[in-house]
Amino acid sequence: MKKVAIIGGGITGLSAAYAVKRAQQEIDIDYMVFEKSSRLGGKIYTERTEDGFAVEGGPDSFISTKPWIFELARKLNCENKIIGSNDELKKTYILVGNKLRELPDGVMMIVPTKIMPFLTTNLFSWPGKIRMAMDFFVPKKKDANDETLSSYVKRRLGKECLDRLADPLVAGIYSSDPEQMSLKATFPILLEMEQKYGSLTRGMIVAMRNRRKAPTQGSASGASGASGASYEAERTLHMSFKGGMQDIVDEVYEALDKDKVFIDAEVLKVERVNGSDGSITYKLRMADGKIIEADAVIFASPSNDTATLIEEIDRPLADVLNEIPQVSSATVSLAYRKKDVKHDFKGFGFLVPLGEGRKIKACTWSSSKWSGRVPDNDHVIIRVFLGGARTQQMAFLPDDKMEAVAKSELKNIMGIDVEPIHIWIFRWSNGMPQYTIGHLDRLNKIDERVANHPGIFLAGGSYRGVGIPDCINSGTKAVEGVLRYLDNTI
Repeated sequence: MKKVAIIGGGITGLSAAYAVKRAQQEIDIDYMVFEKSSRLGGKIYTERTEDGFAVEGGPDSFISTKPWIFELARKLNCENKIIGSNDELKKTYILVGNKLRELPDGVMMIVPTKIMPFLTTNLFSWPGKIRMAMDFFVPKKKDANDETLSSYVKRRLGKECLDRLADPLVAGIYSSDPEQMSLKATFPILLEMEQKYGSLTRGMIVAMRNRRKAPTQGSASGASGASGASYEAERTLHMSFKGGMQDIVDEVYEALDKDKVFIDAEVLKVERVNGSDGSITYKLRMADGKIIEADAVIFASPSNDTATLIEEIDRPLADVLNEIPQVSSATVSLAYRKKDVKHDFKGFGFLVPLGEGRKIKACTWSSSKWSGRVPDNDHVIIRVFLGGARTQQMAFLPDDKMEAVAKSELKNIMGIDVEPIHIWIFRWSNGMPQYTIGHLDRLNKIDERVANHPGIFLAGGSYRGVGIPDCINSGTKAVEGVLRYLDNTI
């Protein structure tokens, strides 16, 4: 029997393990998952309290335009747990001049696609609006060189659009700095629209029209569940699970063999052993002194951790992996009695541009965005984001100081001057990979080096997509590669 070792028990590694388990129906193969921390799920974590709160420590949703999480949920027969956001309250605000200004209706990514909301919004000045409208006349880029997101937005839509929209969006959602982000690696669709339509705005309008024509009900997942019932939740751009994102982690774990999934199991090094018959095996040296042998290894760990594990096999590969930056962030979630907070919470939250000089970068009104996050309609949860590429030090403040920052900012911005009934703090050290300029070149080098080591596969958010669906797809694709490799060695 061939054995596959999977290093990392986040959603990438768990998805890979599930793909191997399903493959056991056709091939004699086994798996082992090693997670160095005391729990599974990686950055996906939902804390559920006895008094009925569900608080996200990591991502609170996934993008519904990517099919892989729907496919996984269908296989697990848990599609009925998927929920859409409360889009009847869908408003996002941007803090400009210490005032929350509503993001105009029709903004798709960073581009306004509806004329009247754009003309009447107070988010942009009239000179800023005129400059954004000039996108229709800005010639498309002639060369194929990569550029930063910042450079692209300024070139096509102007600096005010960058400062008041693009910058806070990528800082709040991706913890990134647009001055460093690779356009080709992070938003290739923007470049494609420019090249295809000659105007980003024109391309977004076409995409918006096509999206309206797309199905919005059961066909969103593209298939039926095992029971024959199709996925019925109303499709929204961002979606989650009834009990929080932890649901998908729990569902995958329940489908796995418990004696093959190990927590508090740290791998220190991976070694390659070349047999005299041309065979290749890998030895995993564990922190507890054990040595685990495997025919293939899937590294479902962050690139910097993978670099440490693989450096004795391939030092140049480890060096390239270490070139992928990882940044740290933190969230503070605060629960209040609704009657104590004089705010209508008609929206999903707000983003904070760097130029506002604030210590937080975003805020989500979780109990407005999602149903089932508070025990009743008498409470609210507010989630504050700190840290990221430009202010990583904020993620490492002591608890008391981090609480004080969150309370002070909410008082100044939202007028909240009461004590919360609960506070939750989550920190993610080096938790968000950054696709900076040169990322695609680094990926090419990584692929070239990995090709020298049959049986080794890299997966996860460090490479070709940071979202949960991307990570699921990455883990599944890695197993497809494992199966092809092992089939050739049998």
